[in-house]
Amino acid sequence: MDAVVDATGLAKRFGETVALDDVDLTIERGEIYGLIGPNGAGKTTLARVLLGTLAPDAGQVRLFGQSPDAVDPARIGYLPQSFDPHDRLTPAELLAYYGGLYEGAQSVADVLATVGIDPATTTRYADLSGGEQRRVCVATALVNDPDLLVVDEPTTGIDPAGRRALREVFTDLRAAGTTVLLSTHDMNEAEAVADRVGMLANGRLVAEDAPDALVAAHGGASRLTIQTDAPPDALDRQSVEQTEEGLQIPAVDPTRIGAIVDRIDDAYRVEGLTWTDPDLEDVYLALAEPGQEASR
Repeated sequence: MDAVVDATGLAKRFGETVALDDVDLTIERGEIYGLIGPNGAGKTTLARVLLGTLAPDAGQVRLFGQSPDAVDPARIGYLPQSFDPHDRLTPAELLAYYGGLYEGAQSVADVLATVGIDPATTTRYADLSGGEQRRVCVATALVNDPDLLVVDEPTTGIDPAGRRALREVFTDLRAAGTTVLLSTHDMNEAEAVADRVGMLANGRLVAEDAPDALVAAHGGASRLTIQTDAPPDALDRQSVEQTEEGLQIPAVDPTRIGAIVDRIDDAYRVEGLTWTDPDLEDVYLALAEPGQEASR
């Protein structure tokens, strides 16, 4: 495969704050790469450095084998986390405006339909719901039919159905050969759509792999949570933790759940059971914040 993004040794400081610390990153053509981490982890800084809108203090970036400033802007679509287009225009008028910046832009109606917005709507951007506004913003990054799409928190404020629709947009783009860099703090979003994820913490890329591989290697065991007023010693087991949700027990054989619950004396109530498999949040807490565990 061909590397669309190839970055080595990226470093960036803002005064005493280390935003990027020796980051190496390669994204292949036709790949969805999820860059995950909480706000302040360095995701936006890394995206800007990769696109050439912010100069690194050290390191090198190549896009399509070139310096970012040598790449035709029409090959790149970028949606920042904060984006405020002209709010008195309709979605179609906005797309026509941004499409007019490029030769060979896509059909306004097609792009709006792709993100789930009625191309014929006469509602001004300012009067759209927050989720609809964000969909229009995604459309502005697609109108030039980019080879590389970089989106920063694209599903902020979007309802579950809208999120699902945008996931399909990204996977369709991948199928067509577009490379997608998805920057998000929503680890479930990245786990659902990304081929690989990179975990950024305090400016460092602490882990990188396919989501299921990371979970298998670092996510830990599945957990059984029993919603009960019984104390931990009522189960007569090691590794029982009292959490806000109830008694949490790791690495339980599913066939033993009934026997475990039966150990709780009739003097206590059992209000429910929850079986939780490890996910990317568990991986992030294990690698980026050692000593912490996710509570469910």
